[in-house]
Amino acid sequence: MEILVTIGYIALCVALFSLAIFIHELGHFLVALKLGLRVEAFSIGFGRPLWKRRYRGVEYRIGPIPLGGYVSIPDVDPEGTKTLEGGGSADAAERVRIPAWKEIAVAFAGPAMNVVLAVVLAFALSCVPQAKFGELSARIGTVLEGGPAAAAGMLVGDLVVSVGGRETRTWTDLQTEVQISGGRETEFVVERGEEGKRVTLKIVAERDPVTGAWLIKAASERNESGAVAWMPDRSPLKQLAWDAGSIFRILRGLVTPKDAKATSAALGGPVMIAEGLYRQVRRNFWDGMGFLRFLNVNLAILNLLPIPVLDGGLILFSLFALVFRRRVPDAIVGRISMVFMVLLVAAMGLLIVRDSWRSYKIHSHRGNVHEAADKSAEGR
Repeated sequence: MEILVTIGYIALCVALFSLAIFIHELGHFLVALKLGLRVEAFSIGFGRPLWKRRYRGVEYRIGPIPLGGYVSIPDVDPEGTKTLEGGGSADAAERVRIPAWKEIAVAFAGPAMNVVLAVVLAFALSCVPQAKFGELSARIGTVLEGGPAAAAGMLVGDLVVSVGGRETRTWTDLQTEVQISGGRETEFVVERGEEGKRVTLKIVAERDPVTGAWLIKAASERNESGAVAWMPDRSPLKQLAWDAGSIFRILRGLVTPKDAKATSAALGGPVMIAEGLYRQVRRNFWDGMGFLRFLNVNLAILNLLPIPVLDGGLILFSLFALVFRRRVPDAIVGRISMVFMVLLVAAMGLLIVRDSWRSYKIHSHRGNVHEAADKSAEGR
């Protein structure tokens, strides 16, 4: 029975993740049709299709690389689409030049639909009495003996107000800054005592050998609400603001030289996303819906980055055409798209391998702990 339940949860998670991809591609699809553009294919997954079927002039596909999807619109991005399909160059003679604003509208529609779904989920969650909301404060509830926090003089009751010069309103803010610090000596400013005296502590986080996370060996006060990080408030606007703020903080860390290495090491790929969605849906369905909301905001923002192959790259090329009244040659677009497609697939592959190894270590460690506990119980 447990196996069937697990399979059911996995199927649910696949459906939810596919919904995020589908709604994104549906935005491109609907706007392209509304503008009277040719649509050749609608694909979930990249590469040469494993399954396809034609209906009313559009070929619907399922690709072998489940990292996203695309809508093939020859008059919008022929070279980029051919790169995603795993084929050769597009025939420029078959392309009809359309106004750049139409290209921008089609490209923007995908991320916009992810935002729409995120907004719907945020408002729906705000109406569910069973959904748990609440922020965990950055006040210290436990300091482990011999850990970095204890060595620096951190005390139970201290309220951490900033880490590395950045404000920490919640425990999630604190954890994020600790991960981005990457084991460097970092200043923690805490408020201590009833008078709120500010004390500066210098802490060097330790890396956990199993999870790879950076730890200061201190814990927050008990979370009475039972809410998870991405469920900060019942207000839909505050939910969405938390989503966007978290993503932009990571992006800022990636482009800040001193933080880039630690931030990239803390990033999670498809494996961590899938595991996170599975854990949350199984723990509490509404927490899983909150995670899906966060995932859709994440997809919207990342797809708008000005990187070829992504929607933001197409928008960048179209803006170039609007501003300079000339197009970037298709051949150049194709070469650039191919380079970035290879880099994107390589990065995803690296994340999948790294996350899989990390997941294996975590599960092996838990198994060893449970085995040791069982032996100890038998000895008693």
